[in-house]
Amino acid sequence: MKRILFVDDEPMVLTGLRRMLRGLRHEWEMEFLPGGEEALNAMARSAVDVIVSDMRMAGMDGVQLLTEVKSRHPNTVRIALSGHADMEMVLECIGATHQYLAKPCDAETVKATIDRACTLRDLLNNEQLQTLITEMGSLPSLPTLYMEIMQAVRDGKALSDIGEIIAQDVAMTAKVLKVVNSAFFGISRHVESPAQAAAILGLDAVRSLVLSAKVFSDMGKDAALDLEELWQHSARVGALARRIAKAESQPAKIVDLAQMGGMLHEVGKLVLSSQFGDKYQKVVAMQKQDGKSCWEAEQEVFGHTHCEVGAYLLGLWGLPNPIVESAAFHH
Repeated sequence: MKRILFVDDEPMVLTGLRRMLRGLRHEWEMEFLPGGEEALNAMARSAVDVIVSDMRMAGMDGVQLLTEVKSRHPNTVRIALSGHADMEMVLECIGATHQYLAKPCDAETVKATIDRACTLRDLLNNEQLQTLITEMGSLPSLPTLYMEIMQAVRDGKALSDIGEIIAQDVAMTAKVLKVVNSAFFGISRHVESPAQAAAILGLDAVRSLVLSAKVFSDMGKDAALDLEELWQHSARVGALARRIAKAESQPAKIVDLAQMGGMLHEVGKLVLSSQFGDKYQKVVAMQKQDGKSCWEAEQEVFGHTHCEVGAYLLGLWGLPNPIVESAAFHH
């Protein structure tokens, strides 16, 4: 039985949650707590599968609580529960949350959200997947260029300085600019530099382009598949995901997450095909000769698909959970 904590400093909200979720008491062991300190104490006493926390609370707020839970109890699923006005706080701790629940929500939505987050956690903790990962020797690391950009952002560097960092990698810059100037992004004027792209699209958007372009160039050298075709597909999905998020009037951070998720959703294919070239040739052959989908063939050859492998890598890199989910659940 899953143990779940609900944290909110408003007694009426806790009472409402307790009443609403009463029908699930035979499936979950639930505890309703009035603050962050109480939640951390409860978690210190015994393991918790899921914590659902309000964002705006007196004393320790939701951002502080979920960030602390991530540090102390990394295997606990962390869910933010908040009203629309608190979206900025949710975005602030997006790296520390697995899911977001908007108030008001019904019991069905709460259950579906918690089940989905637990499914992802269990998927990435699967022993068979761990065995496959260990066979790879060394997993690809987060590209150095991406980390340099992240550091420059933290240091408050100007867009022009960050553009110069990106421009040091000529081949990758050409790849990024080719995508930015494609019809998918719908930019009316020609973009000539990474700094200009950042000024038009936003730094986060260009950063996600840089990450995906570097991942493709670094891992694709030994890939047993058509790298250019996969890159074009990923770039299209990223651009379309960005358009959809903008059309839905989502905040800029969500728009950028949608783009990055789209561009990196197939990263597991790169990992499998570059680490297990001969085996992946079998996957390609099974698709052509037997008419199987790629994930069916991968399941048969590896016991797992590129979805789980990609999600594992992105999670290992510490990318936000929506990016990990885009890899895990895109089929």
